[in-house]
Amino acid sequence: MVVIRLTRGGAKKRPFYHIVATDKRNRRDGGNYIERLGYFNPIAKGQEPRLNLNRERITHWMSKGAQLSQRVTALLAEWDKKAA
Repeated sequence: MVVIRLTRGGAKKRPFYHIVATDKRNRRDGGNYIERLGYFNPIAKGQEPRLNLNRERITHWMSKGAQLSQRVTALLAEWDKKAA
């Protein structure tokens, strides 16, 4: 099953997350993913973007049956609220 979830990157104490479509059986940070769909920077400051999503590709994967993680669902809600 394909799942859309976060993978952690960045340095120690400076997290940075990529939003990816991957097989559910893959490890979180294994590097094996199907497609990168955006990023989430929880410690963004100033004019740095905190969240960037490719909404069109996320919709595409959801139409193919991909499941969203809880955190990605919350980030999508935040993105939609910001866009409205």
